Amino acid sequence: MIRFVFAGFLAVCASLMVAPTTVRADAAFQNWLAQFQAEARRAGISDAVLAQAFSGVTSPDDSVLQSARYQPEFVRPIWEYLDSAVSSRRVSTGQDVLREHAVALDRIEQATGVSKFVVVAIWGMELSYGAVLQNQNIVKPVIRSLATLAYADDDRRRFGHEQLLAALQILQRGDTTAGNMYGSWAGAMGHTQFIPTTYLAHSADYDGDGRSDIWQNVPDALYSTANYLRASGWVPGHTWGYEVRIPQGFDWRYADESTQRSLAQWQQMGIVRTGDRQFPRPNDQARLVAPAGSGGPAFLMLHNFEVIKRYNNADSYALAVGHLADRLKGLGGFQSAWPRDSQPLTRAQVEQMQRLLTQRGFSTGGVDGRVGPMTRGAVRGFQASIGLTPDGYASTALLGRLGG
Repeated sequence: MIRFVFAGFLAVCASLMVAPTTVRADAAFQNWLAQFQAEARRAGISDAVLAQAFSGVTSPDDSVLQSARYQPEFVRPIWEYLDSAVSSRRVSTGQDVLREHAVALDRIEQATGVSKFVVVAIWGMELSYGAVLQNQNIVKPVIRSLATLAYADDDRRRFGHEQLLAALQILQRGDTTAGNMYGSWAGAMGHTQFIPTTYLAHSADYDGDGRSDIWQNVPDALYSTANYLRASGWVPGHTWGYEVRIPQGFDWRYADESTQRSLAQWQQMGIVRTGDRQFPRPNDQARLVAPAGSGGPAFLMLHNFEVIKRYNNADSYALAVGHLADRLKGLGGFQSAWPRDSQPLTRAQVEQMQRLLTQRGFSTGGVDGRVGPMTRGAVRGFQASIGLTPDGYASTALLGRLGG
């Protein structure tokens, strides 16, 4: 995965924008830093690079730790997420970007086979086409952020250590300077948010100057993104998925978000593409996803959808990228409406639902406040037991039926 944690980055940073940053020298941190630098020297990092990288880094960044521990109680419905992610402004700005960088994007698409619309959509999703990088209240020095995680965050200590060493290797190569190496609190860097290890593996040099500058050189960043998607298995000329129409009486147990069937097999079950359009390649494998259950749009997701998820392992993110890419092409919105009067559950309510489902004999695999595959399976089981459509969609109405 390119990024460790970037979904919700803007929301987190907005909530923490005024959080204080420790400025006093921290003796324990300095002791840890000396040990880490000794390890870095053994790995081939020069004293000059270490001096540049850690100049002024005297203590952990408290705001990074607050971001790492931030867990929102309320989860936005997917339609609100898409409203923001694929807003009319983001679409129009993205179309301007496509024109501005047309030559580079065409060359990148020809070289990698990856759709230029998907590449630009990822840029739009990650940093609003670079606009976020202008906000000094949000972007952070990557070296200090990763040092903070490696030193002080129990859950991300190994990640922070690995990525900090990789960031120093980038500086050792001379691709950028520590002063220009900025990104998210979790170390995701540059215009399209590569973590350091992914940068080392997949960054690409568009202009042939011998380095990939994803921080200040937009074509380098876009080429790197396309190169990563290609390496992740992108199929040239194929799309990410199709909005579909589900027939009456469909067995929603097949919409388990993991079962793969060919488009022709799904069609034999009565599922058709919206707008009376045909599937161009009936043998393509797809899985059925209905983010809001039987009351909202449904999609058959193809292989390239899974490739997009290498950026962020969430169906909602990949759906937003795919939909934004389609809109940038000039295609319209979804044909089915979202159930905007339905209310998703808060984390606390999900935990309550999981406990109630478990009490009724429908195992959720534990109580963690997250609606994962086992919880959705438990929801389907409960729905079927009381005569509801077993679509696995968790809502306040369902919690009410459970007695919550």
